[in-house]
Amino acid sequence: MHGTFSEFALLLLICALAGAVFVRLRQPVLIAYIVVGIAVGPAAFGLVTAHDQIDLLAQVGVAVLLFAVGLKLDLHHVRHIGPVALATGLGQLSFTIIIGFALILALGKSWMEALYVAVALTFSSTIIIVKLLSDKRELDSLHGRIAVGFLIVQDLAVVIAMMAMSALRGTGSGDAGGEDLGLTAVLLSLGWRLAAAAVAMFVLMRWVLPAVVSAMARSQELLLVFAIAWGVALAALGEWAGFSKEAGAFLAGFSLASTPYREAMNARLTGIRDFLLLFFFIDLGAKLELSALGAEVLPAIVLSLFVLIGNPLIVMAIMGYMGYRRRTGFMAGLTVAQISEFSIVFVAMGITLGHVGVAALSLTTLVGLVTITASTYMILYAQPLYERLSPWLRIFERAHPQRETGGEPALTQAPDAIVIGLGRYGRRLAQKLHEEGVRVLGVDFDPEVAEAPPPAGIEVRFGDAQDPEFLESLPLAHTPWVVSTVPDLHSNRLLLRALAERGYGGDLAIVARDDATGAALKSAGVPIVLYPVRNAVDFAVEHLSELMQAARPKPDKETP
Repeated sequence: MHGTFSEFALLLLICALAGAVFVRLRQPVLIAYIVVGIAVGPAAFGLVTAHDQIDLLAQVGVAVLLFAVGLKLDLHHVRHIGPVALATGLGQLSFTIIIGFALILALGKSWMEALYVAVALTFSSTIIIVKLLSDKRELDSLHGRIAVGFLIVQDLAVVIAMMAMSALRGTGSGDAGGEDLGLTAVLLSLGWRLAAAAVAMFVLMRWVLPAVVSAMARSQELLLVFAIAWGVALAALGEWAGFSKEAGAFLAGFSLASTPYREAMNARLTGIRDFLLLFFFIDLGAKLELSALGAEVLPAIVLSLFVLIGNPLIVMAIMGYMGYRRRTGFMAGLTVAQISEFSIVFVAMGITLGHVGVAALSLTTLVGLVTITASTYMILYAQPLYERLSPWLRIFERAHPQRETGGEPALTQAPDAIVIGLGRYGRRLAQKLHEEGVRVLGVDFDPEVAEAPPPAGIEVRFGDAQDPEFLESLPLAHTPWVVSTVPDLHSNRLLLRALAERGYGGDLAIVARDDATGAALKSAGVPIVLYPVRNAVDFAVEHLSELMQAARPKPDKETP
């Protein structure tokens, strides 16, 4: 027991050090964990022998991951995915599976292995994409919302794929001599299981789970234990019922997604999920054979190029056809230029079911390492990359991209000011300027803001002010003022560059969160910097001090 504990201590220390190096390189730590698994496994130094314990923690980690995915997928979001997210998600899935399947067959793989790997190539990492978009403050942008939308479509697809492939249990690798259930039998088997699961979920979500979760929520610690217990229990039940552990864990999370406690559970599960997934990737790396990896280098390069180039192209083509600008399509397309941890989980499930061998997992892992590494830098440096490729991307944009420009009424009079960013501060600012007689044109890239009723007397346009082509549609030549209430320094620098490219010569005012941001804006040539927090505090102090002085008891006058 002492030896196992020492191995775990050494393993965690190595992972922490390797993770620090990869974070420094701006890479996801999951790649570091796979590399550590290869290094400490039997294929390299053989430092770890507690394989059973690591495998158990890895299985629990996968169950918690799928539970967390299901927890985020409440019915409200399923109903409001939106046509572009649905069309883009399904289009990218279909394109990648069909072309990928043919490509993998051409590389000499069996049809079952080609099917598994082709499906695995369709999934992008929700965790990595959301983290990168959040770091760049682009989650609420148009391309960010569309990307999150088709990531939801992919999350649904991966669970359906797991259920479908688990229904093929016993077919082996697809050989004619195997226990082939036949397509009809497989569909019937999957159909009645899904129907039974749907009925059970409906009963639980309607009459059982709300009361149970409410009782558990009286203690935050108990709520966390219940969440993990429920996810792992349904994972085991899903495997027993002929699905997979992953599908059962997903349904467990989905069954709690409509409760008011899902955010609390998700927040507490994040750290545990990341810790347990560490063991999954270590276990994955330890099971990989270096000889198998070497044999898959050429196919991995071909498929990596297919994912890095083909997936973004199909997203741009679909979004361009639907009427979005090429910049929006490009930014959203980069988010599918990788495969995810789900891809590796999916192929690992195929090994458990006896459908594919270790070679398929080695190939998928190599593609994952290449595409995750490359796409991370592609997303981080998306704007410079777009500027270089923009002339060649015109084929992905209609002459009139109506989704971002359609329905905009012609201005009867040029505005006095364009206010960019209509959040709480920007909306209030635009309203007060309008009340003072200033003609205001509002601009925002958040679809929900654009769809909401505009402030009285103010026209609102939907688009990304960092995009030089969108700025061409604005009446900048006749507008004396541009005011940006976007608090992000990087976004404002891109706006300044876009305005400079357009030759804008009017006045400019930009909001700054703090003195450091204000100083950076001043050095970039911004003439007027607004400080909402400082100004609000100054006003509040002035007003409160007047009230306090008025309420202070006056000293009694001395009588002569």
